[in-house]
Amino acid sequence: MNRHPLRDITAEEVETYQRDGIVCLRQLFDPEWITFLRDLVDEDMAAPSEMSKNVNQKGASGLFFFDTFVAHHLSGFMQAVLNGPGGEAAGRVMKADKANLIFDQLLVKEPGTSTETLWHHDLTYWPVAGEQIATLWLALDNVTSATGAVEYLKGSHRWGQKFLAVSFNPDEKYTENLPEVPDIEAERDQHDIVSFDLAPGDCTIHHAATLHHAPGNTSRDTRRRAYIQRWAGDDVVYNPRPNLMAIKSDPGIAAGATLDCDLFPVAWRRNRDAA
Repeated sequence: MNRHPLRDITAEEVETYQRDGIVCLRQLFDPEWITFLRDLVDEDMAAPSEMSKNVNQKGASGLFFFDTFVAHHLSGFMQAVLNGPGGEAAGRVMKADKANLIFDQLLVKEPGTSTETLWHHDLTYWPVAGEQIATLWLALDNVTSATGAVEYLKGSHRWGQKFLAVSFNPDEKYTENLPEVPDIEAERDQHDIVSFDLAPGDCTIHHAATLHHAPGNTSRDTRRRAYIQRWAGDDVVYNPRPNLMAIKSDPGIAAGATLDCDLFPVAWRRNRDAA
């Protein structure tokens, strides 16, 4: 299984991420990783962690499975974090000198799942602050608009606006003195929205402030298993606040400190690669 991306991250791809807040990177994970991660997804779904929660909309069909901090639940996911290419890929597009895992996650939409992922950005869910914060979304199945391909609002990471986090759990509500996400669906023609058909091994990386959403999985027979890694670069610090998405445990670091700790491990350093 590949430790580094299967190919170089190009200067154009780095520029695309910096400009648009979203970049699609084709075939960075080898087939062995995909088989390994598919097996881990099924293992986690059979016995989820205590961080798993219901995110299915009331009355919805199908199943939207959600679990977080899975690297601290099953050791194979930690192997993917520390020995896989995700940290390097995210670090390079962020122009960072290192990459810390904030957490990893499973977002599985089974065939016939009607639950949509609402428009949101990631930045206000997590107890971190900084510019170099990104999400890597790895496809473990063929992903199309029919199976729930994510849509991204290009350039929204440069709006300079934080929005209220919207809980994936219909029984939860976050509270913070922030405006709600605009009704993007009502004004789609005013925005540059992009999505990508993905094959297993393809991934996207988006900035934590990039607005995005995903439809349900209308396919009758194709699963949409996605393995997600949330990455922080070297300018990111711990920023605990009330009413955030729950994290697995107290990281044992002070507010304002760099993230280097067991909960937020360093997976890649640029100078280590150079050496």
